[in-house]
Amino acid sequence: MVNKKKDETSQTHYSVPPYRQSFVQVADELNTNVETGLTVVEAERRLSEYGQNKLDGESGVSLMKVIARQCTNAMGLVLVLAMALSYGVNDYVEGGVITAVIVLNIVVGVVQEYRAEQTIDSLRSLLSPTAAVVRDGVVDHIPSLNVVPGDVVVINTGDVLPADVRLIETMNFETDEALLTGESLPVLKDHAIAFADEVGVGDRINLAYSSSTVTKGRARGVVVATGMATEIGRIAASLAGKKRKSGRSMNARKYGPLQLVRGFSLRLWDAIGSFLGLTVGTPLQRKLALLAYFLLCFACLLALIVFAVNNFNASHEVAIYAISLGIAIIPESLIAVLTITMAVGMRRMVARRVLVRKLDALEALGGVTNICSDKTGTLTQGKMLTRKAWIPGVGVYSLTESRSSVDPTSGNVELVPYTPPYLENDKEDDMSPIAVSSTAEFTPSGFDETMAGTNSMIVNPSLPEVTNDLAAFLEACALCNIATIRFDNDKSQWIATGDPTEIALQVFAHRFSYGKKSLIERGWSQQAEYPFDSDVKRMSVIFEGPLAEKSANRGEVIVFTKGAVERVLDLCTGIGMGSNYEVMSEGKRAEIMSVVTDLAGQGLRVLAIARRVEQNPKPSYLDYTRDLVEKELTLLGLAGIYDPPRLETKGAVMQCVAAGIKVHMLTGDHPGTAQTIAREVGIIPRNSDDLPPRVANTLVMTASQFDALTDEEIDKLETLPRVIARCAPNTKVRMIEALHRRSAYAAMTGDGVNDSPSLKMADVGIAMGMGGSDVAKSASDLVLTDDNFASIVSAVEEGRRMFENIQKFILHLLASNVAEVLLLVVGLAFKDDSGLSVFPLAPLQILWINMITSPGPAFGLSLEPASNDIMKRPPRDNKKGIFSWEIVADTLVCGCIMGACCLMSFTVIVYGHGNGELGENCNTEYNDSCDVVFRARAAMFAQLTWLILISAWEFKSLRRSMFRLNADDKSTFPFFKDMYRNKFLFFSVLIGALSVFLVIHIPTLNTDVFKMKAITWEWSLLAVVMVIFICGVEAWKFIKRKTGWFAQHQVMSETDLMLA
Repeated sequence: MVNKKKDETSQTHYSVPPYRQSFVQVADELNTNVETGLTVVEAERRLSEYGQNKLDGESGVSLMKVIARQCTNAMGLVLVLAMALSYGVNDYVEGGVITAVIVLNIVVGVVQEYRAEQTIDSLRSLLSPTAAVVRDGVVDHIPSLNVVPGDVVVINTGDVLPADVRLIETMNFETDEALLTGESLPVLKDHAIAFADEVGVGDRINLAYSSSTVTKGRARGVVVATGMATEIGRIAASLAGKKRKSGRSMNARKYGPLQLVRGFSLRLWDAIGSFLGLTVGTPLQRKLALLAYFLLCFACLLALIVFAVNNFNASHEVAIYAISLGIAIIPESLIAVLTITMAVGMRRMVARRVLVRKLDALEALGGVTNICSDKTGTLTQGKMLTRKAWIPGVGVYSLTESRSSVDPTSGNVELVPYTPPYLENDKEDDMSPIAVSSTAEFTPSGFDETMAGTNSMIVNPSLPEVTNDLAAFLEACALCNIATIRFDNDKSQWIATGDPTEIALQVFAHRFSYGKKSLIERGWSQQAEYPFDSDVKRMSVIFEGPLAEKSANRGEVIVFTKGAVERVLDLCTGIGMGSNYEVMSEGKRAEIMSVVTDLAGQGLRVLAIARRVEQNPKPSYLDYTRDLVEKELTLLGLAGIYDPPRLETKGAVMQCVAAGIKVHMLTGDHPGTAQTIAREVGIIPRNSDDLPPRVANTLVMTASQFDALTDEEIDKLETLPRVIARCAPNTKVRMIEALHRRSAYAAMTGDGVNDSPSLKMADVGIAMGMGGSDVAKSASDLVLTDDNFASIVSAVEEGRRMFENIQKFILHLLASNVAEVLLLVVGLAFKDDSGLSVFPLAPLQILWINMITSPGPAFGLSLEPASNDIMKRPPRDNKKGIFSWEIVADTLVCGCIMGACCLMSFTVIVYGHGNGELGENCNTEYNDSCDVVFRARAAMFAQLTWLILISAWEFKSLRRSMFRLNADDKSTFPFFKDMYRNKFLFFSVLIGALSVFLVIHIPTLNTDVFKMKAITWEWSLLAVVMVIFICGVEAWKFIKRKTGWFAQHQVMSETDLMLA
């Protein structure tokens, strides 16, 4: 049993260290089953006992850092100055109110930002490397955080070890342990060894360590330590320090006498920049932080102007007016709203099955112009069936009427003679994508439930006879394969684990009772394995035959190989078995390729199956490279695997076309297969006869054709290939480079270790969450949890929505700041009899307006749903960023209209109704001479509040009228429906507008605190001016629509238009 120890670096007590025991002994001590793993209940219990599998200091949002950020933002600094000045001149009422505002701002800001940071942190935990664990006999992919001692883990090439593992089974298994031991070369592991004595960490080859990367092979193992109890955890505990950035050393002896000054300067900048938010966060967050401090400096300049206009009379009133300008110009809620928007965006992405690894990707998605996608499992369902098996000299074994991709008893197999061109009424059989299921939730007829699924013989009298040719083909399909299938008696269904392609081959072999497990039970034993490599596009294994086939002292040793047809044919010297055997020739090769083209034309993925009998078997094949093994093969046949397109793929591709995004398919499949699927989902036209030959000939290319072109030749192509077949990792890199040379903004999908370079090079790297390696995930920006192309399109749509909404709330905040600054600057001209400027707005009025009109509506705008035409517009130019010319123009125009409308109200009341009476000493207290000023100030307060709030509704669309946001809506007057659609924004505006009446009409509060007075007839003036403001903004939008100013235009070539 597992006993928890007090020492925090040790979780379990072993009688002997795991590397000195056999894996069976270790499993016994951990009370786990090496075949079925832990139960789910036991795993949950151990998780609560041992805690999450993470290193100390990995998690957590620092509350103190959030508080520090809120206390040191530009708005906070201005308010502190205002508070100090108020107390300094004994104005305790104003000072007390400002103090309360500061505290309220900090509390609200801390709560909002802390919750947002916690949300982001919790979503990041979903991005931790995943682990394939066996629980209750089923392989499940869980976050590595939830791995516990005793878990049985399945490890493959490209995975990152989730914990320290005692290996149970290995096959050519090597790991990179440079992070732990400093050893630069991968270490070959051997599960069978148990050391008698103590050995160093680097020599324990029966263990695999947490955080090391699998460079080759596959393995299974039982977890012996997690978190800080792992070897990497012990190193982390001993270091327990923080790495410094390069160049920050202050070692003058090592780096020269100037290093002391340079290192100190850089450290000081790091501290200040981090404290102020200028060197941390995403590029957008840093830009907005810089904007806030730029506005702070501008506020200081305006303060100087105020003092200059008042002859540098540093009286209390003048100083407060200068502070008011500072308060007015700074959008205090900008950073907080952006943080919350990012958190909400990440949460919405998760709901759309996309995990965001890097926040930069959220900002970049809206500008994607090209998507380079894999086919298998992304554009297609990844639920594969071996529908055709061509055996030389025999014919084609054809599967029909199968309704499950993993049930070997479902469907009928018939042998059909092959006479090129092969024509069969495939459209008649029920093989639509809808009919293909990954599980069979019924008990197959003739199946004895008392027997284990893979050990039983599947008896189907309707199956064709298993000839020697077919038997050899089935043996190769089953043995050159690491997928497993079994029948679960409890669930009454077939369960498969492994790669979908290998599952399809394994299921086909099971139909004839030639499953891998049954063959091993008959005496086949594995000698070596050469896993699938995306560079050579094939996999090979070496097996020794059963006792019945032994000759001399050894069984017959056979090399089995499967892979891409061209890559396997290059290694074949013969074709067929027994009487059907023929020497490979150019004629035979051409005949085989015609069959491949025929099968691929039916949308089938074609694999070649081959073998070679070793004439001189070696004692061991561990030191033999694959080029010594994969040679002089005999082709056994071709497997045609059906992988139906996802039902939603075509619609997603059409969305991309409408959005001006070009979709490219980069696949390892045969050109014919790739072309058929591409036509079916709309990546290329169904009929290319209308296209010019120079375009039609480059729509579909093989990797060898594309790689043979120089960069200059690629750049001369009118359009880059929409389909690249037999694609290698290097081809993906060249494709990204070619797109970048055309100033495209590209997204690239990938799942393998070798895809990492292209994922890193792409503007948005997208890894597969279900079938992707940890190395690929760590190199990516996004991870798809369902490996679905439609999720990429959803992510692009969400990225566009979020970017537009950020622009909307920035426009809302900055336009109101422009209006406030305009009011206060022009207000310098309103001077009383003593020569002092009269405040159009009191400082506390500005504070109140900013609190009511900024955070709520701005956050409401960030929640705006995507507009109906968001995926009908071309991608935005990422080089322009958030502050496009349209945003700058809208900020100035709308801000000036707003400020002019407020000044109109103030002027009409003071000079029209009040005969220009500005009173005396009206900035500090109420007296009879201040009646007109206080009433005008109240009207200005209400007017500005309402205009800022109504502008939030106006900015729901930067170009469409507020009264008809959706051009397709045929309703007579959809205004209220459109406004109520965003309930948070609706009620933020409504509550803010109603709050004005309370503040203006509460006695004492209005005169003593806010320096205004209740109004009567002025309300009608405010209504008229508000109509003028709405007409002004609507006129500006109308001008933009009619003139096409700032409209997004996509320059498309004639070729692109034809393809679209």
